Amino acid sequence: MAHPSQLGFQDAASPVMEELLHFHDHTLMIVFLISTLVLYIIVAMVSTKLTNKYVLDSQEIEIVWTVLPAVILILIALPSLRILYLMDEINDPHLTIKAMGHQWYWSYEYTDYEDLGFDSYMIPTQDLAPGQFRLLETDHRMVVPMESPIRVLVSAEDVLHSWAVPALGIKMDAVPGRLNQTAFITSRPGVYYGQCSEICGANHSFMPIVVEAVPLEHFENWSSLMLEES
Repeated sequence: MAHPSQLGFQDAASPVMEELLHFHDHTLMIVFLISTLVLYIIVAMVSTKLTNKYVLDSQEIEIVWTVLPAVILILIALPSLRILYLMDEINDPHLTIKAMGHQWYWSYEYTDYEDLGFDSYMIPTQDLAPGQFRLLETDHRMVVPMESPIRVLVSAEDVLHSWAVPALGIKMDAVPGRLNQTAFITSRPGVYYGQCSEICGANHSFMPIVVEAVPLEHFENWSSLMLEES
């Protein structure tokens, strides 16, 4: 998860987020090169009194500064489009979970099970156990098996919400009357935190998301326990 004074992204916990990090680094290097070139040209123009008459009217230079930006845009657009299509890919999910946004909590329904669902509320500050994070912990976590394709159906019952978990590279709007879907695969076991990312009212800041990725055997034990309790 994020820590104070962090400048970059959170550590990637899914293949899609790893791709997004690589694309970010790729694009940032291009931005650095362009910024350095522009700064050099500005300094050179301001600090020298010499004038090159071949630069004042040159077809070759005009061709270069027209073609070069187009090539740079292509180098950015192609990997971007590839990742966009990867984020939309949903191939044979092993588990489907419906996440419903409410004012101001989330409810989860495991649609592959007959009666497995629960509400997920933020734990108040005064009830936190040692080591738990303020404004991020919930009383019920969304537990998923690691290294398995998970489909999440996202919707809302009242106003606009947004189901977002940065470490997994997921951000999907929850719209009343509309069912959006996204998918992810967790690369390793762990607990991943997110928050509603669409301003949804007075308690918008108090409806966190907690995804816990566990080995398949532990997930089966957890689901059996939840079914017995319900």
